[in-house]
Parts: sequence; structure tokens; C-alpha cells
Amino acid sequence: MKRLRIGHLSTMYHSSFILMGTDWLEKAGIEAEWKLFGGGPAIVNAFENDVIDIGYIGLPPAMIGIDRGLQIKCVAGGHVEGTVMIATPEFLTFDEYKNDSTLFLNQFKGLTIACPPAGSIHDVIIRNYIKDTGHENDIDVLNYEWADMIPEAIADGDIKVAVGTPSLAVVAKRYCDAKIVIPPEKLWPDNPSYGIVATCDIIENSSETLLKFIELHEKASAFICEHTGEAAKLISRTIKIVDEDFVRDMYEVSPKYSAGISENYMASTMRFVDVLNELGYISDKLRQEDIFDLRFVKELQL
Repeated sequence: MKRLRIGHLSTMYHSSFILMGTDWLEKAGIEAEWKLFGGGPAIVNAFENDVIDIGYIGLPPAMIGIDRGLQIKCVAGGHVEGTVMIATPEFLTFDEYKNDSTLFLNQFKGLTIACPPAGSIHDVIIRNYIKDTGHENDIDVLNYEWADMIPEAIADGDIKVAVGTPSLAVVAKRYCDAKIVIPPEKLWPDNPSYGIVATCDIIENSSETLLKFIELHEKASAFICEHTGEAAKLISRTIKIVDEDFVRDMYEVSPKYSAGISENYMASTMRFVDVLNELGYISDKLRQEDIFDLRFVKELQL
């Protein structure tokens, strides 16, 4: 058995929970050692401390790590458009403002937007959105190390608006009466909400094992798309704290899953280079080849 130390998040739509709930990895000769983290930046730190070999991570925090000299590359996709904005019922939606970003954000002047950790893809997207609409002086962003704390803040009345994953949107709708005010596809189209990132050491020295993992990651992604009800049942059994309807609702919020690395996925990722630079998160203008290693998805024809 080949061992892989895998960093993952509590994000339920990631293929990690499908792979945890099946014996696919074991049958492929892979012994998975799963390690849970609160956000992408924590996974970057785990890479830096040689705690994990591969990670489920939004690409902006991975890019921040690469800029710091971390030897990692994105070797597979996973999901696009995984950042959604939610708010309490009194606020209007983006559509109700006829897709005018500036007018839409005007209603949040003087408020604080809750967000997963600083440097996460959600953090970068919302800070860029606020900056582009000229609201950086009248709307604050509050980062939570664990995004799971955000619904509690909404329920307590401390927060009225937040950005985060489709899981957050479903929790907030169920338990806080919050609603989606900007759907994922309108906040940042094709954004690389997560990919599979691996250390260069694993890429070079355990390429066969990594290829097998990516192949099963794609199988799990296809399973989510093609057998959504069965996937929801499996996730519910694996996690035990949510029901099938919750998982199905989560999938419907943002349904684009694939291990492939498309041209749109790469182009959207490269849009983050200037944004990360302007926000002070990276110092260099990263190139596509600094971020991606496409040999595995090409071999698997994904």
C-alpha cells in the first residue's frame, strides 16, 4: 500500500467525502491519511510544515504559498464557482438591482461581511469585489479561521451578510433564514473553488500513486454529477450530521464538478494573479507553469 497524507476541508461537496465513504482508494493500493483543516491557508501551512502530500484547496491560497517559495503545483481540478454571497431577508438580491454591483453593495454600507480565512479564495473574491465597486472604505470584511462559525454569528445577529461555500448557503438558509443574494456564477465566473494540489516531491517520486488518486478523484466527481441522489446519500452516511436533502440542496447551488483542468479554469486562475498582487498577498507575477502541472490530466485525458 502506498500512503498519501491528504489535507482536506469540511466542505462537503469536495470529492474527499466520497473517497472517505468508499473503498476505492484502498482497492487501488492507496492508504489515505486524512487531515482536516479550517481553510486553504491552513493547508498551505501544512504543506510548508511537511504535514501533507496533497491537498484540497482553492487556488488563490495555493498561489500565495507558491509565491512564498513553496514547491507545490495544481495537478487536477475539482470544482468551479464555489463562492456565494448570502444575507438576511431584508436585503435585496443582485438580480433585483439589475446586476449593478455598485448599487447592490450600497445596501451593505457600514456593515461587516463575514468570510472564511484571510487568503482563502472567498476572501480574495470579496475583497476584490468591494475594491472594484469603490466600497473599500465603507464595508469591512471579518475573516473567520473556521467558516463553520459564520452561521452562528448570523443566528446571533452579529453578522447580516457573508460569503462562503454552497454548504454555508444551505446552512444559513435552513437555520438563519438567510438567502443567496449573489449566486456563484455571477460573483466570479469559472473561479477555481478547489483543485488537487501536490508537492513537487510527490509529483516526481510517487507519480503512479498520484495518477491513481486523480483517476479516482475524477470518478468521485463524475459520481456527484451523474448520480447526485446516491452521492447525497453516501455523504450523509459518511458525515452523519446532515441529511440527504441538505447535500442535494448544496449540490444544486453550484453543480460544476470535474477533475479536469479546462482552459476556462486556468484563465480564471490567472485572473487572480493581478488581484493577489494588488491586495498584497503575492509579490511576483506568477506564470501558468508556476501554478499548474498538466501531465496527469493529459494522461487521463480529462
